[in-house]
Amino acid sequence: MKLLNYKFLYNIILISVLSASIVSCDDFLDKEPMSNISPEKYYSSSSQLEAILMDLYPNILSSHSNWSYGIYGEDNSTDNQIGVTAHNRYTTDRWLVPNSESNNWSFNRIYHVNFYLTQTLEKYGENIDGSESIISGNTENVKHYIGEMYFLRAFEYFKKLQLFGDFPIITEPLPDDMQVLSEASKRSPRNEVARFILDDLDKAILYMSDMDLNTTRINKDVAMLFKSRVALFEGTWLKNFKGTAFVPGGQGWPGAEQHSNYSYPGGSIDNEVTWFLNQAADAAKIVGDKYKNSLTPNTGSLQQSEEDAANPYFNMFADEDLSIYPEVMLWRQYARGLVTHNVNAAAGRGNYRIGLTRGYVQNFLMADGTPVYTNGSYKDGNNYYMGDQTIADVRTNRDTRLSLFLKEPGQKNILFELDNPEGTEAVMNEPYPAITLGDTERGYATGYALRKGGSFNRKHYANGGGYTASIAFRSVEALLNYIEASYLLKSSVDATATEYWSLIRERAGVDVDFNKTISLTDMTKEAENDWGAFTAGAVISDPILYNIRRERRSELLAEGFRYMDLRRWRSMDQLVNQPFHMEGFHLWNTPMQDWYNQDDLVYNEGTNSTVSAPEKSEYLRPFERYSGQAGYNGCTWRMAHYLEPIMIKQFLLTSPNGNDPTQSTIYQNPFWPLEAGVPANN
Repeated sequence: MKLLNYKFLYNIILISVLSASIVSCDDFLDKEPMSNISPEKYYSSSSQLEAILMDLYPNILSSHSNWSYGIYGEDNSTDNQIGVTAHNRYTTDRWLVPNSESNNWSFNRIYHVNFYLTQTLEKYGENIDGSESIISGNTENVKHYIGEMYFLRAFEYFKKLQLFGDFPIITEPLPDDMQVLSEASKRSPRNEVARFILDDLDKAILYMSDMDLNTTRINKDVAMLFKSRVALFEGTWLKNFKGTAFVPGGQGWPGAEQHSNYSYPGGSIDNEVTWFLNQAADAAKIVGDKYKNSLTPNTGSLQQSEEDAANPYFNMFADEDLSIYPEVMLWRQYARGLVTHNVNAAAGRGNYRIGLTRGYVQNFLMADGTPVYTNGSYKDGNNYYMGDQTIADVRTNRDTRLSLFLKEPGQKNILFELDNPEGTEAVMNEPYPAITLGDTERGYATGYALRKGGSFNRKHYANGGGYTASIAFRSVEALLNYIEASYLLKSSVDATATEYWSLIRERAGVDVDFNKTISLTDMTKEAENDWGAFTAGAVISDPILYNIRRERRSELLAEGFRYMDLRRWRSMDQLVNQPFHMEGFHLWNTPMQDWYNQDDLVYNEGTNSTVSAPEKSEYLRPFERYSGQAGYNGCTWRMAHYLEPIMIKQFLLTSPNGNDPTQSTIYQNPFWPLEAGVPANN
């Protein structure tokens, strides 16, 4: 009861703070006067610290609220998954510099974390053992809460690093003084932002080292895993963008004037790359060695009756309590009627018109570890690969990560509590994919629909009332991070990476001999299906590195990693001059064409068209139904799109006279203009 009272009290304080901020020095650093809060009163006990901390958890960490219509939003609008219209980033003229409507350049959560840390560390004392602490309650709890808050700041800063690269490093709440705030708004080079994040994670690990809470709470292992993610991201970004405007010191880097004669902490960009990759490999190995034998078992079969054996790997993504899965290191719990979502209702249909792409489906290996194209044509196969003329054929003899999660018409979607009246959104049996239906909630985008995250129990299918849990971190990522980082450092797959890779493939039901796969890999064929086959506009020549990327793509299906990975690999350059046509399943001239009333398959009728024309491709092209669609002539790219534009309002707020963005203390990202409502120029 005391915890709830403190949380209520903090919410009231927060509302008053937010109201006060409206009349403060505007919002370019989200400056919020904190005079309404009495630090002496509200930061004096461990229970108060926990209450304030828990308020930030759902606002910062990943959860189902970050999912887009039943699947992770960051995987949507990539070469993995698409809707029925292209994202503006795949056009030359539809992604525009915002004036004031973007809130990505925001410090609100960072400010609250900084205020918390400032108040708590001052009272906790100079020594990490809390010997001078004046905070009442269990000292180990207080230490852990401080560690969690360092993690949350790191997590929030990593979001900013991915969006903007260079970013201001703010570590304390600032006075309501325009000169101070303007100076603090200056952007730090991106690698220094990444180093700052890693430093926060090291502090988090140190403070949390003596406690292990339940897996709905951040702990030192989660911080170590996240450290490997951040370090791998920055190390590969610097490596793949070396010499460009997207890294400090590169040609055209917009921070050159503010950071003249910039010198990397490592001495050079190459040394900086090595430093980050070593950080990634070391952190990943610590986690990997601890959890490698705790991967959730996969039976390889999709349960289709109550009597069938359950598949723990499938259920891990659709269970209420994830504490029974050691692989799941951090997860968010939901509660019936209290904190809910609609993921199951979406997964039970067509994921709200978001589906897997043809390229993604073709990219999964066969169970014997061979690439699909070594087994006949994509259309017809060779009786081991069965071709793609039905969804059943596509699933046969494949990597189980595809066969489990790719829905097939006729499969049972609901196995338990069949008569539960709350499950009003349940679709009992999988229908033919409704590709001609324009309904956002019930339509299918590509014909290839995903069931990952969908429960077999009807009770989870109340409209907006789902309460299955959401995974935030699982340990298999550490294995993948180590394989990639160590290979980039050593140019070989070492013993640890070999063990990790074999464990992942064994769990997936794929022949563990990855060298066989590598020897059969044809990069020209892979480039047809996978943007990850490219770096800087060229098809990568290393089939080992490529298959490491493929493994990551297959294992992390719909878990929010794909767009991050494509950017750090610099995998979209080739789209600038060679637009890519997104495709779904094999609609025309196959038995699947007969699934539909032919009068419903309307094409070449402008906005009345329900499908793409067969003369374009035998495969469904969701973006190419009518000429007004984004992506109608293929998905293209601007180099600027690797980072987001900063809204013009921020430049005005940080300029001396408030009306000249060119005089701002911050600089715009590469190739984005200092003018609202216009696209990038490169």
